[in-house]
Amino acid sequence: MSAYDYEHGLVLGKFYPPHAGHHHLVTAARERCARLTVLVCASSVESVPLADRVRWMREVHPDVRVVGAVDDIPMDTGDPAVWDAHMAVFRAAVPERVDAVFTSESYGAELGRRFGAASVCVDPDRTAFPVSGTAVRADPAGCWDFLEPPVRAGLARRIVVLGAESTGTTTLARALADHYRRRGGVWARTRYVPEYGREFSERKLAALRAEWPGASWEDVTLTTEDFPVIAERQNALEEAAARAGSPVLFCDTDSFATTVWHERYVGGRNPRVEEIADLAPHHLWLLTDHEGVAFEDDGLRDQEELRPWMTDRFRAELTRTGREFILLSGAREERLDAAVAAVDAVLGQGWDFAPPLPERR
Repeated sequence: MSAYDYEHGLVLGKFYPPHAGHHHLVTAARERCARLTVLVCASSVESVPLADRVRWMREVHPDVRVVGAVDDIPMDTGDPAVWDAHMAVFRAAVPERVDAVFTSESYGAELGRRFGAASVCVDPDRTAFPVSGTAVRADPAGCWDFLEPPVRAGLARRIVVLGAESTGTTTLARALADHYRRRGGVWARTRYVPEYGREFSERKLAALRAEWPGASWEDVTLTTEDFPVIAERQNALEEAAARAGSPVLFCDTDSFATTVWHERYVGGRNPRVEEIADLAPHHLWLLTDHEGVAFEDDGLRDQEELRPWMTDRFRAELTRTGREFILLSGAREERLDAAVAAVDAVLGQGWDFAPPLPERR
């Protein structure tokens, strides 16, 4: 005799975006079914791509089958024709027999009847996790603790501090993270991502010194093959920090900055680095001006005279690629104040979720 109540169960929803209530529903269903399918239905008007939602659900629930479908039919639970249209979408995505459907919604009974399946209602009053997709879309920061790591990473506002050598990028990125941590609550988990290129350079120099103890940074050679490695690792460090952090993440340079550093050390462009740079979602770049900041040689810096050129290249490439940025000048306190104001403006814009299709019940 089977240890499960049902052979094949189904959970469906928009998961716009997925939250703890959705995961509770899926987990409850999986415990009662030998096989469970989760159907993610997204409409074309919604601003979180279907592929992202499917990917997030698969990561959180690796023991279930997750499939996606585009459903552009407004919901009206009182209209049989609308039901028929929705069922055509559902059946196309899940053509096999369904023995039970699991929902937290009032339409669960009708959905089960149309599938010829049992209808199982799970926590309709949301007592286990008092959250909804509507609440998350209205206030992601306020619902942050109801979101799983991949969703947090997808929603976190990522802020990049970049600039020429010895212009205070690391100092500013750390100061920004400290500033937002002091706000408390969910913001206390605000992370800072260090510049991986620096760690990579330190290792290069250490390896050279192991063979030649008197070597200095001027003796190190960076090749074009080094820069995709740096860019990919930078992206990975950001992703890990965004998963564990608050709604805002501060990055000391990023993979986009690596494209300009390639120009600086190798010359020309590396298309692979540019491809990697376009994979990471960022929301604001803070460019630190070289003017008014003394050059400090820490053993991994050289050619102070290139700083104006680097500032100009960063500004030109940020402009050319349409990235939103501001130039930070003045004393350290002025730069921090301007940066905080710019970041608060980004956070104040909210997450701008497109409204889902209207529903009638």
